[in-house]
Amino acid sequence: MGDSRAGARAGASAPEGAAARARRAARSFVSASQATGRAGASAAGGATRTLHKMTHASGAGRTGLAQLIELSAAGSVGDGFVAVALAGTLFFSTSVTQARGRVALALIITMAPFALLAPFVGPMLDRVQHGRRYILIGTMLARGLLCWGMAGAVQHNDTLTLLPAAFGVLVLQKAYGVTRASVTPRLLPEEITLVTANSRCALASLIATTIGVPVAAGIAALAGHAAGSSETGAAWVLRVGTLVYLAAMVPAFRLPSGVDEPATDQESQPAAEHESAEQVPGEHRAAEHSTAGAPRRRLHRKLFPKPVGPVVGEALGANFTLRAYSGFMIFFLAFILRTVHFGTVSDKLALGEMIAAVAIGGFIGTAIGAALRSRAPQVIVFGMLGVTLVVTTFCAIYFGLWAAVIVAFAAAVGQTLVKLALDSIVQREVSADVRSSTFAASETLHQLSWVIGGLLGLLMSMTGSGVAGLAVAAAGLALALGSLLLARRKRVLGHRRQPVPG
Repeated sequence: MGDSRAGARAGASAPEGAAARARRAARSFVSASQATGRAGASAAGGATRTLHKMTHASGAGRTGLAQLIELSAAGSVGDGFVAVALAGTLFFSTSVTQARGRVALALIITMAPFALLAPFVGPMLDRVQHGRRYILIGTMLARGLLCWGMAGAVQHNDTLTLLPAAFGVLVLQKAYGVTRASVTPRLLPEEITLVTANSRCALASLIATTIGVPVAAGIAALAGHAAGSSETGAAWVLRVGTLVYLAAMVPAFRLPSGVDEPATDQESQPAAEHESAEQVPGEHRAAEHSTAGAPRRRLHRKLFPKPVGPVVGEALGANFTLRAYSGFMIFFLAFILRTVHFGTVSDKLALGEMIAAVAIGGFIGTAIGAALRSRAPQVIVFGMLGVTLVVTTFCAIYFGLWAAVIVAFAAAVGQTLVKLALDSIVQREVSADVRSSTFAASETLHQLSWVIGGLLGLLMSMTGSGVAGLAVAAAGLALALGSLLLARRKRVLGHRRQPVPG
């Protein structure tokens, strides 16, 4: 009987013990959830405070530049979602020969939006001097609506709808970039330079893209796994991207009225040229006739609304060179690292290291531009050409995996800094009535140089020689730097021979 009573007590206590353990587990789960929530809220609050501090520093919050930076960052998140949704297997899914053809076709297609940017979008933006805020808002709204349409097209494999919508998103991205660059001088606080302001916008966009791309990839993976279809995952990424674009309109509504005011007399004229190393009266006109050749003048008449001066011309030449060099290096090294093996390192690992070097180089170049206080961006232009030439020559002599990583890093840093310097020079030297058209032409040349460099890189990769490719790149850099220095010397000497007015 005693044994039966003990068994009964044990049987009764078993459910009670299990219930107690369940209650303790539930309390632990709730406690852990609360702690995780508090930690997440704290991290989000800390990130928000850090972002707020970065965007509002040095008077940017007072003039409205902070809202423009936040708008650019939010739009970059949406662009990252679109890029993830449309990303395809161009490289590893096929043979090297087929991959070269696909990549070359993709490079050529990226030039399509620029057929509209320089001749149509830029002049239209110049004529609309009073509604820049609404243009910025409209580009976000239109990208959101196109993104929603692309989601349905991806879900139903409707290529006829998807491709025009994707083309429209690309055009609107470039239109936003041109408008953002043209209104930045109106929101510039006295505490910082144009190079710093442009760098902050670029850095915020890079950080936002770095955050948005993994999130979009996670959404695509989860939705695709749940539905058993990659198209469903891409469609959900585009649907969330629509909400991102719509939310990005909020900072645009908070922009000050200064972005919509007509250009002042001071802004309508090129900025005072005392910040440049060679600014002298009449130099722009003399340089146009003495140093610019016939091909250059024809290019200016086709792309630019007005002839650009020597300062802008130098920056355009350097940016064209380093942008083409960057495209050359990325596509040349991508195929070289796939076909030439360095020890036991796989081609995918080697390519991953190169891509990481390019990404880190872009971040560091943007951060350097944000930290610089220089008011002579020409120093950045010539300095980065010289540094990149030295690095490329050294890596050509000692070519290997680390040399490829170093030269890819140098290309990313160089082209990022020179692009920031070019934007600040155009903002300072070009009058407000044609600034948008000039930026549209500059962006067209920027992309054209990337495509030319990338195609040349694809051709050079067929040699299978990393030394030969880097040697050709170094020779191109030396030729560009030498021609720019000779043109500058000729211009300075020509000015010294001019008689001084009485």
